Amino acid sequence: MNFVSLHRAWILLLVAAVLLPAGVAEAGGRRITDALGRTVDVPETVRHVIASGSGCLRLLTYLQAQDRIVGVDDIEVRRREFDARPYALANPQFKDMPVFGEFRGFDRPEQILTLDPLPQVIFKVHNAGLGTDPEELQAKTGIPVVVLEYGNLGGKRPQFYAALRLMAEVLADPAVQARAEAVATFFETRIADLQSRVRDIPETARPSVFVGGLASRGPHGFQSTEPGYPPFAFVNARNLAGGGAESGKAQGVVEMAKEQIVTWNPDVLFLDLATLQLGESAGGLHELKADPAYQTLTAVQQGRVYGVLPYNWYSQNFGSILANAYFIGALLYPDRFAGVDPVQEAEGIYTFLVGKPVFGEMNALFGKLAFTRIPLH
Repeated sequence: MNFVSLHRAWILLLVAAVLLPAGVAEAGGRRITDALGRTVDVPETVRHVIASGSGCLRLLTYLQAQDRIVGVDDIEVRRREFDARPYALANPQFKDMPVFGEFRGFDRPEQILTLDPLPQVIFKVHNAGLGTDPEELQAKTGIPVVVLEYGNLGGKRPQFYAALRLMAEVLADPAVQARAEAVATFFETRIADLQSRVRDIPETARPSVFVGGLASRGPHGFQSTEPGYPPFAFVNARNLAGGGAESGKAQGVVEMAKEQIVTWNPDVLFLDLATLQLGESAGGLHELKADPAYQTLTAVQQGRVYGVLPYNWYSQNFGSILANAYFIGALLYPDRFAGVDPVQEAEGIYTFLVGKPVFGEMNALFGKLAFTRIPLH
């Protein structure tokens, strides 16, 4: 081989080394298909990862595989008055880990490449138009990026389970794969239990309800609600915002007109405590106390306003959805939930999902207003 040919061969080898994702050059690499249908080559053994995007680290924690991470996004290192992420409360060590980018999936390739050890795979919950593009991230870091669809507990429950199974497939650990199946079974069993308790309750025996103060990329006031609020759906509550008992499909957070809430005059009101982030002089709690329109509501006058755990906090808190459903069910249908202690149920749910009973700690951050009547006068 002459000098020119040798030089060209060397250049090609260098280009290949740059373009080939880290770990793929290792013998025995694997090829998987991610949630976007992309074919991604990953190493045979994956010990070091990062989790990018809203809720991605939550999923990894459900799999009891958080010890694989070598860095976190910046939401994990913040110290705030409020925090409704059970997975983070159960893992305070996250706050002391290196940061690889901004929350909601805005990754910084240059920071990722300073992590030691380097991640062999980047898991990424990606929403089109939000955060760093997976292909761009993979090209800039040379690290395989596996995209997950977060899903929900309604119509996209299969996508939620698929995300867990895809993570487990990449990690290629039999214990993690068994855990993914155990988590899916846990949710299916709990949801079936909730639904079986209330299935035969006629509509005439179902109190009308409304939940306000739901967060969506930040805190909102009492008019913020969800037509398909899953805790209502799971216990057959008559959600006046629509769709709760019939579908359970997450339809997104919406702003309901105050006049409509007053016209409905729900039998029972629930306040998502995420609204407390707006402070004492704003937010849903302040509005219920001070707004003359809400003072006309029978539930406000008769003390039928109750606090529930924040639903959306860096994406949906699946464990809190179940915990809220048990509280709401026990409150609305005490005979059907006889012997159920909602606090104990919540602690059991969190212990299974994130490894620690964090309800008490989280409730304390929100003024101990969860799962209790909220004083308004």
